[in-house]
Amino acid sequence: MAVPKRKMSRSNTRSRRANWKASPVAVSTCPQCKEFKQPHMACPSCGTYAGRHYEAAERTEHQG
Repeated sequence: MAVPKRKMSRSNTRSRRANWKASPVAVSTCPQCKEFKQPHMACPSCGTYAGRHYEAAERTEHQG
């Protein structure tokens, strides 16, 4: 396993860590109710996905 020979300076460490940024969550609109939802997931407000209705997706969102 590789081990560093010298201590890495604070500026080098911080410049390396500066690239670790959180990316925004992708959001699309539900074709049924026009609410915001994540793509490839059932809509939390109406529970539809790909033209089908899923009651389990609707229940789990409103319970939490």
